[in-house]
Amino acid sequence: MDALATLTSTLLGTLRDVLPIAAIIFGFQFLVLKRIPPRLPRILAGFAWVVVGLTLFLVGLEWALFPLGKLMAAQLTDPAFIGAGATAAVDWRDYGWVYAFAFLVGFSTTIAEPSLIAVAIKAAEVSGGAVNPWGLRIAVALGVAVGITLGCYRIVVGDPIHWYIIAGYVVVVAQTTLAPRLIVPLAYDSGGVTTSTVTVPLVAALGLGLAQSVPGRNPLIDGFGLIAFASLFPIMAVMAYAWCAEQWGHWQRRRRAGDEPS
Repeated sequence: MDALATLTSTLLGTLRDVLPIAAIIFGFQFLVLKRIPPRLPRILAGFAWVVVGLTLFLVGLEWALFPLGKLMAAQLTDPAFIGAGATAAVDWRDYGWVYAFAFLVGFSTTIAEPSLIAVAIKAAEVSGGAVNPWGLRIAVALGVAVGITLGCYRIVVGDPIHWYIIAGYVVVVAQTTLAPRLIVPLAYDSGGVTTSTVTVPLVAALGLGLAQSVPGRNPLIDGFGLIAFASLFPIMAVMAYAWCAEQWGHWQRRRRAGDEPS
């Protein structure tokens, strides 16, 4: 009965959140454009499946991903696991498994991120194949993985977050002047699509669980901020990937030109 009540309340909440979006879309379609969308029954069926999918996803987050993220953070920072005493001073080198877990979680969740997959496919279509979907996804995933790992290090040592973010955006501005113009807007968008349905819940749970487990850390001050790292570092990773790909292409063309008989 508790499970049914949770599903029902989540379904009603999802409908309340999604209906305004549908009202705007269909309102413009019928009242402004004054046209009936093609294959309207299929669109309505898809809308229903979206509501059902979001409901099940939200329930799954509440029942599995949030508790699991907190549990993993607590277990990986347990003094008995890291070999430190309960009153021992925090040493960032004792949390190697936390960094490894953060890197792998950041990479795997980003690779599975539906919004990133959609953006990568559209970018490949619009660019005529100039943007490789898998190359873009892997670059973004590596950026998120590195960002979350660095964010976990920040939580462990207790550094102020703003110095990391300021330094990161200085690097982004410098990269913007060097990266190919084709990739710069896509790189900035890639930082946004990573903070979506799959990545955010696990990253937030990891940050809060880590801040609750590390001695001397405040969950409200130190537990949040990982999502900012997950948004910033993919921008750097995508522009670095594009610059390296461009340089590789130039080198290949020069080599082919040198091999051609004069």
